[in-house]
Amino acid sequence: MKNLLYSVALCLSVLFVLAHINEAVIPCGTVDMKAAACISFTTGKDAKPSAPCCSGLQQLARSVKSVDDKKDICRCLKAGVTNFAGVQDKFLSQLPTACTIKVGFPVSMNTNCETIRM
Repeated sequence: MKNLLYSVALCLSVLFVLAHINEAVIPCGTVDMKAAACISFTTGKDAKPSAPCCSGLQQLARSVKSVDDKKDICRCLKAGVTNFAGVQDKFLSQLPTACTIKVGFPVSMNTNCETIRM
C-alpha cells in the first residue's frame, strides 16, 4: 500500500511538472493588460500612443527571452486584437517605431506568429 501511494505521488508530481513546462512564460492576461492602453491609438482615436501604451509594450519586449516568448506574445496580441472593433493595421504597424521598440518582424493582424525568429 505504501508503494502504491509513493507511485501515485510520483506520477502526480511528474504530471504537475509537465503541465508547467507547457504553459506560456508570459500569460495572455499579462500581455493583454500591458497592451490595453494602446487601443485608443490602434483604433485611430489618439494621434500617438500614450505613455502607458509604450511603457507596457516596452515591458513586454524586455520580458522576451526566447523565440517562443516572441511567438507567445504575438499569439496573445493577435487574439486580443480580435476583441476590439476598429483596430487598424496601419496603426498597429506604427507601434514599434512610435514606442521605440525593436520587435524584428512586421506588426500586423496578418503576421504569422509561427514564422517569427529572434
